[in-house]
Amino acid sequence: MQMAKADKQKNMPKENHEESVSGAYCEGCAHRKKQRDEKELRYLKNRLSRIEGQVRGIKGMVERDAYCTDILIQVAAVNAALNSFNRVLLANHIKTCVTDDIREGKEETVDELIKTIKKLMR
Repeated sequence: MQMAKADKQKNMPKENHEESVSGAYCEGCAHRKKQRDEKELRYLKNRLSRIEGQVRGIKGMVERDAYCTDILIQVAAVNAALNSFNRVLLANHIKTCVTDDIREGKEETVDELIKTIKKLMR
């Protein structure tokens, strides 16, 4: 029987993979890190905290039997906030990681960027 990808990630040995935001270990990200300056890190963390608060608010709405349309509107707001977060992170990635890799002759970074953009556009 095939194990789900999330289950595989949880069972991966720590020494071979970096820890992701969810606490699971991801395939293909070993030895890949991004050093962020304090301002960028603070900005991204603050945005994620706000989004996390919005999601908790939605959970509370469901628990209080809020009207479906009201919940859907809040979910749309979370989706918009996540899309905005992605745009900021992607722009920073292109300005730093991708640009640096291209300067170093790592042309495969462009292919990786294209794959990432395709995933974001699903």
